[in-house]
This record gives sequence, structure tokens and C-alpha cells, in this order.
Amino acid sequence: MSQESALTFPCRFPIKVMGVNTASFENEIFMIANQHIPNPGETAISSTPSRTEKYLSVTVTIVAQNREQLDNLYRAFNRHPDVKMVL
Repeated sequence: MSQESALTFPCRFPIKVMGVNTASFENEIFMIANQHIPNPGETAISSTPSRTEKYLSVTVTIVAQNREQLDNLYRAFNRHPDVKMVL
């Protein structure tokens, strides 16, 4: 049985990754994203620390090519030891 997606690909798609605010967290998230996207030049990234600065929310906006690519990205982000949540 095939699942239909509500998304029309390719499309711009933001992924929010929240994790421990280390000196390299934002860069590591960006590097993970770049492993899964064919044209990294179209990637946008922004980050916001928590009020206490213990955590960092990193939003990576990519041009998603298909559902499989998004699923692979979510799995890769969740494997990072400092990631607490991916939305």
C-alpha cells in the first residue's frame, strides 16, 4: 500500500532540531543535512538558544526532493547524541 504525501516535491521544508548547546552543535546539524541533500547551496540554517542557553534550536530549511529524503534526514538527526527532539 502506497502512502500519498500532502507535500508536492520538490518543496522548501523546514526541520527544527533541538539539542544540547555545544560549541559545534549547529555545525554538526548542518553537516548531517548536507549529507542528505543534493544541492547544499539551497540550504538555510538559523538557530536560537534556550532562555538558559543550555539547549539550542536549529532550523534547517532544505529543498526536499521526496519523502524518503525527509525520512532519512529525520533518522540521521535523531542518531546524533546531543539531539533531544526533531520536528
